[in-house]
Amino acid sequence: MTKSLEGKVALVTGSCIGLGAAIATALAGEGARVAVTGIPAEKGKALAE
Repeated sequence: MTKSLEGKVALVTGSCIGLGAAIATALAGEGARVAVTGIPAEKGKALAE
């Protein structure tokens, strides 16, 4: 990503594992506030931390 996402909010569904988790992590790395959802909830909590 070439643009900073500082101040932006992203919702990534299916983001507890795999590709969704990688996307959520990348967005957070660019400065976005990221809401994650998916099953299993325990993995989503771990990703959010």
